[in-house]
Amino acid sequence: MMTGLAYHPVLLVLRFGFELFALAGFAIWAWRRTPGPLLRFLTAIALPVAVGWAWGAFAVPGDESRSGETDFDTPGPIRLLLELAVFFGAAFGYYRVGLRRIAVGFAVLLAVYHVAAFDRIIWLLQN
Repeated sequence: MMTGLAYHPVLLVLRFGFELFALAGFAIWAWRRTPGPLLRFLTAIALPVAVGWAWGAFAVPGDESRSGETDFDTPGPIRLLLELAVFFGAAFGYYRVGLRRIAVGFAVLLAVYHVAAFDRIIWLLQN
């Protein structure tokens, strides 16, 4: 069993909140950037579903922050890049639709979280 600050229940709950907020960011971005009501509705649902699927499917075996299970064994550095792309991509999406304070606040919180969760980042880089 892994120990460290990244696996503290408070940080795991915070991370889960970040994940939900990121998916909402992709939905908002899709809603505001897609023309036409039907296509807008479809992309606002499809984009976060696709991102959530990738988030859940590509994981490092044994990652206790994610239950340790995976559909596609993914090297840790690739998983870290996926996580950074999802989190900071959502922050960029918030920024692009004019929610700049939310975007900057989210990005700052993400940076602080990743500094606090350095032990998981090291683990990902080693696996």
